[in-house]
Amino acid sequence: MQSFDAVIVGAGAAGLFCAGIAGQRGRRVLLIDHSAKVAEKIRISGGGRANFTNRDLDPRAPQKHFVGENPHFCRSALSRYTPADFIALVDRHRIAWHEKHKGQLFCDRSADDLIQMLLRECEAGGVTRWQPCAVQALRQGGDGGYELDTDRGTVRAPRVVIATGGLPVPQIGASDFGLRIAAQFGLKVVEPRPALVPLTFDAGQWAPFAELAGLALPVRIETGDKKHRMAFDEDLLFTHRGLSGPAVLQISSYWHGGTPLQVDLAPGAALGDALAEAKRRSRKLLANELAAWVPARLAATWTARDPDWQRPAMEAADKALARLADGLHRWLLVPTGTEGWRKAEVMRGGVDTRELSQQTLESRQPGLHFIGEVVDVTGWLGGYNFQWAWASAHACAQAL
Repeated sequence: MQSFDAVIVGAGAAGLFCAGIAGQRGRRVLLIDHSAKVAEKIRISGGGRANFTNRDLDPRAPQKHFVGENPHFCRSALSRYTPADFIALVDRHRIAWHEKHKGQLFCDRSADDLIQMLLRECEAGGVTRWQPCAVQALRQGGDGGYELDTDRGTVRAPRVVIATGGLPVPQIGASDFGLRIAAQFGLKVVEPRPALVPLTFDAGQWAPFAELAGLALPVRIETGDKKHRMAFDEDLLFTHRGLSGPAVLQISSYWHGGTPLQVDLAPGAALGDALAEAKRRSRKLLANELAAWVPARLAATWTARDPDWQRPAMEAADKALARLADGLHRWLLVPTGTEGWRKAEVMRGGVDTRELSQQTLESRQPGLHFIGEVVDVTGWLGGYNFQWAWASAHACAQAL
């Protein structure tokens, strides 16, 4: 039976990074993944260029960009390993990158540059990597360490790190392995649900808007009430079944079934005043007037829903114009669900952070650590989830 100082299960962002750091700190590390391909989620992220971190993350209050039962849990790791730290590593490997809006950083060439960097870090640490190799069973040995039955035999280690990610994108090998291991050792799990995911609507309710599929526009989107109110200013995308785009992906992490969304389809515009002015001077149809403020396709679809809006601006009633402006600024709608794990970018929920040390990511089960997406820490869209992967992996590796 082979022995190692640590076995890391999952060769994604968190697992690769943790293995490389621990190996370079002198640990004998085995990294195992059931997939033949390494870090597929990195490869497909950011349109193939990997949105690998976000410069806008505030290391003094990183929790404002994350959700979970206890968002403050992530502060320790994120303040000790910041976006600047990861950027320095990327620069050392001479990977060219660029910044898009809102602090989002991407590889210039390909996400594969990032994967190769992580593999080189593992090589520098002498990490042993078994891929593809499945773990059939994990148990605690008599000495307090762990034994793992794998496709390549049984291995032993005093420490095991679970970095198997979440449930999104099952077609690239996502599994519930980490959640099953947590349950096996009596650790609480916050119920997983898709996050950063498109929202869907009842087919009949959505029928008037289905023809807008492919249309995108900037909006302000909100959900929740009072102190739980959350809002984002981002682009919205109409789909055949509902809504997507950055605005909807962001708000999906805060949306709960049965609660409404409020969307301002013309943020910053004073539609009430504009339509009142149009009534004084314009013989154009209202749809044509609205096209100055929202996309023409949306204006046509929206005004087609009410006969009072299908007339020249000069002939429209004041109340009809007020309803039109108010509806576009405060579109209230209730999603019936999401596009599910197949389209979700990350998982909300996971191993309960109350079961873990925020310093080391070690669980109440001694020697068993959980890092990355499998933990109940979910970031905003735009590189925050990768930064959690790097930071949690770094914190864990220091403790190995």
